[in-house]
Amino acid sequence: MSIGLGAALAGILVARLTTHTPLALDSGTWLPEPRPVAASRLSDQAGRVRSDADLRGRPSLLFFGFTYCPDVCPTTLAALSAALRSAPLPGVQVLFVSVDPERDTAASLKDYLGAFNPDFIGLRGDAQAMQPLMRSLGAIAIRQPLADGGYTMDHTATLYLLDTRGRLVAVFTPPFVPERLAADFERIARSGRL
Repeated sequence: MSIGLGAALAGILVARLTTHTPLALDSGTWLPEPRPVAASRLSDQAGRVRSDADLRGRPSLLFFGFTYCPDVCPTTLAALSAALRSAPLPGVQVLFVSVDPERDTAASLKDYLGAFNPDFIGLRGDAQAMQPLMRSLGAIAIRQPLADGGYTMDHTATLYLLDTRGRLVAVFTPPFVPERLAADFERIARSGRL
């Protein structure tokens, strides 16, 4: 009996150590503990409402951006698309959350994301719907007026990895190099931690 109990306790200890030991990533940070993400209700590019329940059951890569972005958003989406082609994360869904719902319609999100990967999901909602999600991830978006009367959006350029329970487990920061992201995705897939 004591051998069985000892083996069970050793198994629990190994499982706890493996779960909480951070993974070494080249272009990001694996969090020591998963963090909850605030509930949200945003519309996708097909007009369907998606909630935090849609974050459960499969891992998600989430990025805040906007379709009028001149540099960070297109380069991030291109790098992400290339990295996932060479090192797919099993079952991952890529969520592009618009910080400019005033200009980013469902149709423009679909067209924009289709240029990078038709499977990428665009999400939009008003500022009130977005704030809890952004706050829980430590993300910001600030409207900046331009001299011509238009505006641009300054926003967080972090890529967030959520596990199959919808919890934040890793963050990736620019510059995003497809090969480095792909290497990280391979490590994560091999770890079995999502």
